[in-house]
Amino acid sequence: MLAKTYQSAMNMLARREHSVFELTCKLQQKDFPSELIQEVIERLVADNLLNDERYAEAYVRIRSARGFGLQRIRMEMKERGVASELISDAIEQSEIDWNELALEVKSKKFGEQPAEEFALRAKQMKFLQYRGFSHAQINAAVIGLDD
Repeated sequence: MLAKTYQSAMNMLARREHSVFELTCKLQQKDFPSELIQEVIERLVADNLLNDERYAEAYVRIRSARGFGLQRIRMEMKERGVASELISDAIEQSEIDWNELALEVKSKKFGEQPAEEFALRAKQMKFLQYRGFSHAQINAAVIGLDD
């Protein structure tokens, strides 16, 4: 049964990086015994096949490339059980210009022209807020205000 649990975990990791918490939950959903899951997780971590730091770096890179902001990425990683220090380190190391990213996301969705009408500006701001950008980043992208 240990080999089956390990193989299942390896199959999941072959597709993409997982956090320790995420992989544990997925193995629990497959009804593997808790003791085996813990043993497999410890072995994967010891062999550096499962690494929350690497997961956090990849997650920041992938989600920001898809146009998501800092706040949303941070929240999603917390939901996936990544430690706050690892999240902060991954975000810091990414060296992403979040104001520039907010502007790119806004331009891709709504075009380059600034919104003259209040309703359109509000729609753009709501969209960027949903994507996880801060108020300062949203203002910089939509109105052109820089702090």
